[in-house]
Amino acid sequence: MIKDIVKDQLFLQQKSDSATEADAQIIEDLMDTLKANMDHCVGMAANMIGERKRIIVIAAGPFVIPMVNPVITKKSGKYETEEGCLSLEGVRPCTRYKEIEVDFLDKDFKPQHGKYSGFAAQVIQHEIDHFEGILI
Repeated sequence: MIKDIVKDQLFLQQKSDSATEADAQIIEDLMDTLKANMDHCVGMAANMIGERKRIIVIAAGPFVIPMVNPVITKKSGKYETEEGCLSLEGVRPCTRYKEIEVDFLDKDFKPQHGKYSGFAAQVIQHEIDHFEGILI
């Protein structure tokens, strides 16, 4: 189900809890909501649809990839940039890494490990920041 985008900064600044298999519907709702906003959004965290769970989705071309409880295990190539967010007005400065490795569960809650670089890495880092209530 497509959900409304949360813009309440007090809510967005709250830390997220680990997701469990009981949160499977949140994954589907998050995927549906990203697909509905893909003309101006490339990633989304569950708190952006009102759920404080550690779930993100990222767009890879026409595909939407969910990551449950993702953890960055390695990073390299620090750089400074600016980013916008569907939940916030304008752009803000932030620090990112060119290459990252991430451990996560897929939508079937099976363990995965991925290596990401460039823009995909940047999007994943942005969405994981949402878990800690970091508003770029």
